[in-house]
Amino acid sequence: MHNRYAALFALVIVQLFYGVTFTFANDVIVGGYIMPYGFIVLRVSCAAVMFWLLSLVTPSAKIDHKDFPKLVAAAFFGVALNMLSFFKGLQYTTPINGSVIMITVPIIVLILSAIILKERIKIVKVMGIGIGLSGAFVLTAYGEATENGNNILLGNTLIFVNAASYSYYLILIKKLTHKYHPYDFIKWLFLFGSLMVLPFGYKELCMVNWEALPNYIWLSVGFVIIFATFGTYLLNPLALQTLKATTVSSFLYLQPIFAALFAIYMGSDQIDLVKISAAALIFIGVYLVSKK
Repeated sequence: MHNRYAALFALVIVQLFYGVTFTFANDVIVGGYIMPYGFIVLRVSCAAVMFWLLSLVTPSAKIDHKDFPKLVAAAFFGVALNMLSFFKGLQYTTPINGSVIMITVPIIVLILSAIILKERIKIVKVMGIGIGLSGAFVLTAYGEATENGNNILLGNTLIFVNAASYSYYLILIKKLTHKYHPYDFIKWLFLFGSLMVLPFGYKELCMVNWEALPNYIWLSVGFVIIFATFGTYLLNPLALQTLKATTVSSFLYLQPIFAALFAIYMGSDQIDLVKISAAALIFIGVYLVSKK
């Protein structure tokens, strides 16, 4: 039971990191300090170094040779395709459209879990996902986009590819966490992921004027690498050792709440009745999905 509570707490922390990251990453990219694909290469390669350094001080089991294809697939869907399609999709569509599409992840995971992992889908989980989805939809869709995307259909398609690839990634590593501790395989996941994203962002990374970066941008980059990448990709597999993939994915609904709260704290948004109501729906949804 204690492991279950620890896993649930870890998932809340993951969504807190992701929620805050929207502001930090946006400031780095929109400010023109680091281009999107260059930022991805920096993010993934630095996290890979951190995971390999961690492996030097933690007990590590040897990976079975026949599991390396699964690791390569997990790196492709969970690191490369996931990040590249998301950043590229946001260039073409609006942030609101992208956010609404991203909250389809728990639904995709629910379907894939039933097909691949043979998990039984209980009515209470379906209800929880439905309630959480409605709350997240209200929170994300309430208001107007400040700028229009220049190719909505392409952008929305890329965001959906991102959502689907992340969902499949959760299923893939769920199988791996039954056999290995996350410390055993996550370093390989990011090593393969680094090699996959390098051709896309190497030129953009070379264009960065490191000496001209303000302290706030260094802080933002550091947060994205240490907390939103190293931290989240470490905590998610740990949670998957105890919880079902459907439960883990449902915590994505908390992301808009943390993103909104941080935006309010930074003075770029304000609280109102609609947002409070949406937050209540999201918490009810997560509770129904995560309760035994």
